[in-house]
Amino acid sequence: MNGMRALMALILTITANSVLSWTCPSDCICLSHTQILCNSGHLTFVPLRDLPKTVEHLSLTKNNLTYLPTDAFTGLRHLRKLTLDTNRIRRLDRFAFRGLSRLRELSIQHTPLESLDKFSLAGLQNVTAILLGYNQIKVIHEFAFAGSANIRLILLNNNPLHTVSANAFSGLTNVEHLIMPSGIQQLQPDSFNGLDSVGLLKLSFMDLASLKSHTFRGLSHVHVLSIQDSDLGVIRADAFSGLAHVGSLNLLNNKIDAMQSLTVTRDNHIRHFRFNGNHVLDSPRRGTFVGLASVASEGFTIIGNHFPCDCHLFRFLDGHPFGNWSRDLFTGKNYCISPLELNGQPIAVVDPMVIDKCLQTSVAAPPKTNADVTTTAVLIAAVILASNGLFLHDLAV
Repeated sequence: MNGMRALMALILTITANSVLSWTCPSDCICLSHTQILCNSGHLTFVPLRDLPKTVEHLSLTKNNLTYLPTDAFTGLRHLRKLTLDTNRIRRLDRFAFRGLSRLRELSIQHTPLESLDKFSLAGLQNVTAILLGYNQIKVIHEFAFAGSANIRLILLNNNPLHTVSANAFSGLTNVEHLIMPSGIQQLQPDSFNGLDSVGLLKLSFMDLASLKSHTFRGLSHVHVLSIQDSDLGVIRADAFSGLAHVGSLNLLNNKIDAMQSLTVTRDNHIRHFRFNGNHVLDSPRRGTFVGLASVASEGFTIIGNHFPCDCHLFRFLDGHPFGNWSRDLFTGKNYCISPLELNGQPIAVVDPMVIDKCLQTSVAAPPKTNADVTTTAVLIAAVILASNGLFLHDLAV
């Protein structure tokens, strides 16, 4: 027993002496052996040899670091907070932060960092926040976060992110909030494949040509997936195929050129679906909302949207696309984009006679127009249709 006490006393003495004999790096301010500020020091590399192994809070802001190599902070096993803001970092090598098992906050902001390369942020565990805002990140490559888990917040705001590659978040699990930047132009198929257990995945202010098939394949256990305030282009068939276990799937306040299909099935395990406040430029056809009525276990809402009030819309509604959900509720809570005289008015105000004529019209594709038909003839036809209560849209129906 006395021998064990002596050994412990010796260890404490050695540790104390090592702390007392440690000299603060010349470019840093050392508040203690656990908190060190190396700000505005013109450092071009991480001064590992000069840092005590006991450091917990390390700030390296406003330096001249241009890249972080693999194992850039090796040996700093007690590090809990690392700040690298306002450097010249353009690249993170694979496993740059490996070995930081106690790290809780990582901030790399206001740098010229252009991409998140493969495995660059891999292996981070139990981190409260990974702050990557205000950089120049244009691309997230596959497996950038592989093996990282139990992350409370990943913030990518204010980056010119154009492309999210397939498998960009593969191997990332248990993230409470993943906030993407505005301006995304391309979500590749399988962009979120392998991302498991997310509290909130928010995609806003995107500018897409289309929401591609299998964009969300392999994404699972999401409390809220919110796609909002974006130009989604064309929603392709199977865009949500392979998405599983979603508490709430929200499409809110988007511009949508057309919907090939917005299919959800029992395999998606969606509890609630919200399609609210969207502007749809091409009316949905029969079969566009497949399975919605029977799949969303806690219901769905489709309100505040704007559609062209043309024959396609009324044929779509005639197919009872939402099961027992009241047609009157849909027509009363959604609005017309066109024709111009009904813009902003509830769909319910459309003359029932017009709807009846639409439903009586063949849904077959119209015959090709004779090349010799003149503009005058088209105008005459328009006048006749207008006088019968039909809309100019229906020339193309």
